[in-house]
Amino acid sequence: MACSATSTTAALISSNPRPRAFSPKSQSLSLPNSFTGFRAPLLSRVARSVSLSRASHSRRSFLVKASSELPLVGNTAPDFEAEAVFDQEFIKVKLSEYIGKKYVILFFYPLDFTFVCPTEITAFSDRYEEFEKLNTEILGVSIDSVFSHLAWVQTDRKSGGLGDLKYPLVSDVTKSISKSYGVLIPDQGIALRGLFIIDKEGVIQHSTINNLAIGRSVDETMRTLQALQYVQENPDEVCPAGWKPGEKSMKPDPKLSKDYFAAI
Repeated sequence: MACSATSTTAALISSNPRPRAFSPKSQSLSLPNSFTGFRAPLLSRVARSVSLSRASHSRRSFLVKASSELPLVGNTAPDFEAEAVFDQEFIKVKLSEYIGKKYVILFFYPLDFTFVCPTEITAFSDRYEEFEKLNTEILGVSIDSVFSHLAWVQTDRKSGGLGDLKYPLVSDVTKSISKSYGVLIPDQGIALRGLFIIDKEGVIQHSTINNLAIGRSVDETMRTLQALQYVQENPDEVCPAGWKPGEKSMKPDPKLSKDYFAAI
């Protein structure tokens, strides 16, 4: 079954949570009838013109910067500051604080207390040390409140919860973050499964957006991150399909690329 929420989400907070005591009322969450696991296609699309020109023979970078329009890849990642839950405490997360310091894996998921979502969230947590070795932070985002995030973290995995996570879960209750990254489903008020790899300069270098029923692969995210870091360290090389660290890369040149093709 697709990632759909139960009709009610009981945000049961412990009597003395950290860092301060609170006792919020239980909240009931009603989902629209259209939340069946797939986003309905939009009736209209914004037409965009694309101009093609002959490739220049001069050497150029294969890490391009896009225009100010969509797609987001190649543009500076939209900054945000929001509340988050980490280590069962409420913290503030500001994306720009990572610029110049770390890569960031920013991923969106539809809702807390659902089905596909915890499999992704815990999978990234279980592999956190591997990302840490690559100087990369992970941030998960949904439109739920920090109180819902905290309740989910305090729920055991065997009961559909998350248990302790090794990275923050960000609250996007205003839906402004999801909207700025182009993953918000307006008529449902939740986000598609968008994932963005942001480099140390704050530029989005990769994005994938899955529909609600399709979970993402941590392995592929890791591989893409490693490929990105490789080509940034070796700007005169590119990574062919399925490339992994230690495998042969390619020179983006009509003649030199033959060395790669001859070796496979």
